[in-house]
Amino acid sequence: MSQFLLPQQLTLNISAQQFKFADTSALIATERKSAQHQAWVAQSEAKKAAEFGLNIQQAGFNLLALGEPGTGRTTLMLSAMQEVAAQLASPADLIALYQFDLNGKPLFVKLPAGVGTQLKQAQDNFIRQLAKALPTLLEAKIKENSLKPIQIFLETQLNVIVGKIALIQEHASLINYFKLLKQDVLEYLDAWQPSLGSEGEANIDALLSESFFGRYRVNVLVEHAVDALNSAINAPAIYDNDPSLQSLFGGIESAGEAGNAPDFMRLRAGNLLRADGGTLLLHLRDILADEQNGAQLLEKLHRFLRNGTLQIEDLSSSNSQGGGFVSTQASIPVSVKLVLIATREDYYALVDEKSDFFNYFPIKIEFSEYVKANAENYHVYAAFIAQKCQQYHCKHFTAEAVAALLQAMHRLIEDQTRLSTKFADLEKLILESAAVAGLRGAKLVALEDVKAAISRKYARHSYIEARIRDSIVDNELMINVQGEVIGQINGLTHVDLADASFGSPVRISANCYAGRQDVLTIDREVAMSGPTHDKGVMILQSWLHANFADSNPLNLTASLVFEQEYSGVDGDSASCAELFAVLSALAQVPIKQGIAVTGAMNQHGEVLPVGGLNEKIEGYYRVCQEIGLDGQQGVLIPKRNARHLLLSDEVINAVANGKFHIAVMDDIAEGISHLTGQTLGQINQLATKKLVSFKATLEANSPKILTR
Repeated sequence: MSQFLLPQQLTLNISAQQFKFADTSALIATERKSAQHQAWVAQSEAKKAAEFGLNIQQAGFNLLALGEPGTGRTTLMLSAMQEVAAQLASPADLIALYQFDLNGKPLFVKLPAGVGTQLKQAQDNFIRQLAKALPTLLEAKIKENSLKPIQIFLETQLNVIVGKIALIQEHASLINYFKLLKQDVLEYLDAWQPSLGSEGEANIDALLSESFFGRYRVNVLVEHAVDALNSAINAPAIYDNDPSLQSLFGGIESAGEAGNAPDFMRLRAGNLLRADGGTLLLHLRDILADEQNGAQLLEKLHRFLRNGTLQIEDLSSSNSQGGGFVSTQASIPVSVKLVLIATREDYYALVDEKSDFFNYFPIKIEFSEYVKANAENYHVYAAFIAQKCQQYHCKHFTAEAVAALLQAMHRLIEDQTRLSTKFADLEKLILESAAVAGLRGAKLVALEDVKAAISRKYARHSYIEARIRDSIVDNELMINVQGEVIGQINGLTHVDLADASFGSPVRISANCYAGRQDVLTIDREVAMSGPTHDKGVMILQSWLHANFADSNPLNLTASLVFEQEYSGVDGDSASCAELFAVLSALAQVPIKQGIAVTGAMNQHGEVLPVGGLNEKIEGYYRVCQEIGLDGQQGVLIPKRNARHLLLSDEVINAVANGKFHIAVMDDIAEGISHLTGQTLGQINQLATKKLVSFKATLEANSPKILTR
């Protein structure tokens, strides 16, 4: 027999007495660690994997973080990246210079942090000094017919640069660059005729911006902040939340945007170059979201991982100027650890197609969707709540309010024994509850504020559910919640939209007649059902054959349909309801219409758990409430789902007052008995009689075999 659940079995009651604090402000003094630390505690295995992967400095050990949005993937991985970055070697600046012996193709040089900017300033100053002194120097050249004064001046100025930046002595490429720069200045002396202002002074700023004189400048592609001791503050730990070809790989500024700047000065670094020597975090979904360039972006990223080098390319199809320029430029070696975040769905959809790509991500980090509910984890969540209150300068929570937040996290994962790790959702509820408390002028967030915040959120997202419920009440959607009907039952659907999740009843009806086509589902015949639903129907057929066709073929054609359902049907959670409708139609035994059913089944008639249970029950309860509760209405669910119940106070109170009920079934026999008042054996006897009549009908109407 099915079992009725008691009100205390319909939710998890978390006692505030277990907490050793009156409100969360008391935790600030004892729990000084950050909210991120508390969230990491709930992801202990992920933390171990992240720390292990981030501390491997060899190339190729990139990280793949898998989990659902809201579980802290981005925030926690970024915090771990920053912690490791603080311990890494100082990152390098990257500069681009004009190569005088290669027609201006860029020379890329890596320098210690801060040195790139120093060199740029020193070289700009060199150009200014040369422009100011050149008229006098040229005059001396004419008088003495000698370049020696200019040569002395150049050597003096260049020695100043070398003297200021001692690191230049360690770069053979830079020593050769300055040698060629000196030769170039002497070769093109006639070009050094700066325009004069009203007071006869050279227009230095204009000089620097001109294409010819820009060849002597320094383009600092990547620069890093330094402290007073001229040491890099941190290695880069970058998050690109809108990856594109240009944001990742850099690009070449168009000539119009850059004025008269030479080609090498138009180069702009992307985040792969900025992250050189550190880490870069990307979301796989952000990459794939670019319908136009997503595939190309993934391919270029794959090539980068394979080669470890990068070229800055002209990504503008309209800019033909950059094409030839890029074709012969040098590749830049880049050492960066990538952290790729993905949902398991996106990863497994792509891994077979891009297995070579994911081979470069050997460190896999699994972010769990839940943790076990115990005193230790309750304390971790309470500490997280306290830290968020401090972070956002909002009111602290009473122990009772913390218990309500914890209950909400149980509800989020639909399990009385587990807590959801979607800390993003918890954070939103904290802020909304604090806002409610603020509206009533309270000093602390109380239990009533958390419940009010949850209620307000439901009200904001209940428009579609309310319209469906109105259609049922107005009898536009035909749902009976009273009386008994043969071959008709109320199933329960779960609607999961982007911003709303709710349950709603749907009428399932069955007809049975003589035939040999087994169970036909009209939804499947018109291609409106998904594979999981079709599998459930096939399991249903298997059960019918096992129970009624042990000695004779099943002389049955049964039609099933989800009535007034036009958006498609999938999932197997209605397979129990579908079987009950078929048995009712076959045995001609009516089903109580006040009882809605959800549950999957196997071939042996055992009832299996389903998802979206709380929303389904509450959605059906609200329909019954609108039409009128008569004490006979309720929901029949799988017994294996009992621990997933975390129902609203409204439903629990209705059960306590005898206006609604929740019953559980372990197998088909318990379910049919609850719905019809007859045992499965009695139903089978009546169904067998009907099948015998169907067989006789088929035999009587089958073609006669002509014999002589």
